[in-house]
Amino acid sequence: MSNISSNLKFLRKKNGLTQQQFADLMEIKRASVGAYEEDRAEPKYELLKKIAKYYDLSMDELANDVIDENWKPISKSNASNLRVLSVTVDHDNKENIELVPVKATAGYLSGYGDPEYVKELPKFSLPMFNQGTYRAFEIIGDSMLPLASGSTVIGEYVEDWNNIKAGETYVVVSKENGVVYKRVGLKFKDDKGLKLLSDNKIYEPFWVPTEDILEVWKAKAYISTEFPEPTNESSIESLTAMMAQMQKTINSVVDTKK
Repeated sequence: MSNISSNLKFLRKKNGLTQQQFADLMEIKRASVGAYEEDRAEPKYELLKKIAKYYDLSMDELANDVIDENWKPISKSNASNLRVLSVTVDHDNKENIELVPVKATAGYLSGYGDPEYVKELPKFSLPMFNQGTYRAFEIIGDSMLPLASGSTVIGEYVEDWNNIKAGETYVVVSKENGVVYKRVGLKFKDDKGLKLLSDNKIYEPFWVPTEDILEVWKAKAYISTEFPEPTNESSIESLTAMMAQMQKTINSVVDTKK
């Protein structure tokens, strides 16, 4: 849960602004300011970026920190893992989900931060992903089985890498390894970066140095044209029967001892 509403209210009052004055500065309606401060709505990405710039904050600080009289900003030298992302929006000013096909991954390494490049990527939207920033990546290979080669992983942008959690899956974009979908084993231990694991155990884990990492996306869903194989019902039935027989044996032993 973000702290946007309370932070906006605190910062506005600290700067001696009325809701109308702040609305005029941001070129929005006063009613929108009230909705944001009362947590009835959240600013869209572009507006949030504009507000963060006005207060000289990162978007991560504005959204996630508890900003009050005791709050101190992190030094800019320690904020190298915070990124501003190029995105596209539809005619309703809602963010698209841009698709990075396998054939585009090489170009993505150099064009990921270029708005003109990102604008040329295929794009779509999904109703369940209407809050946050998402991008879709086509993956190949069998390193993350049972996820089939050719599946598309939809990831949510991770602006603050401190929020990366070991044991969860991410799309990591790096200079040396390109676009990979992996499970995080360890993170930033001894300044080594991220240790990435494959779910297919025939593949060895590897480290991606922090300085090589360009983007990180938390896996939220996937799209595949291959349907999962049906479960082996005969095996499940056999296991159920075995458990039932064991229970009968235990009950008979107990009855004998009574």
